[in-house]
Parts: sequence; structure tokens; C-alpha cells
Amino acid sequence: MAEFMDVHHGMKDITSEKLREAHNADLAIEGEEGVHFKRAWADPGTGTVYCLSEGPSADAIQRVHERAGHPADEIHPVPITA
Repeated sequence: MAEFMDVHHGMKDITSEKLREAHNADLAIEGEEGVHFKRAWADPGTGTVYCLSEGPSADAIQRVHERAGHPADEIHPVPITA
């Protein structure tokens, strides 16, 4: 399964609680698209949120995010890791 890093902009002043809620919303439906959201990070100052996931395609990742109410602005494949 391929890994992806997606980026959400405009989530200014996001809190740990709100990040956890958004991540849990993804986890609740991820299986329907055959994806798994591994981890999420946020910078409240810039409103940027990053999510690391694995799945069959960027489209599948986006469908989960859209259904959970927070579509990604960017989705990047992560073909090499160390």
C-alpha cells in the first residue's frame, strides 16, 4: 500500500482536541476506502495540518477527508522514507 502526506491549510488556532476530533472522524470511516490514517500534526499559528496515511490512491485519501468534513488542499505520495 502506498503512503501519502496530505496538507490542510486554513485551520488557524486548531487545538489538540480539535485535531484529535478531525483525526477520529477520518479513522471512523477510513476502512470504507481501504485507507489508514497513521498520524496527524498541526501548527495552530499557521493553520496548517499534516496527515500521514496509507491507501490505494490519493483519491481514496481525499474521499475520506471530504466525507469527514475537512478536504485536503494537497496530497503528496511518499515513495521513499528513511
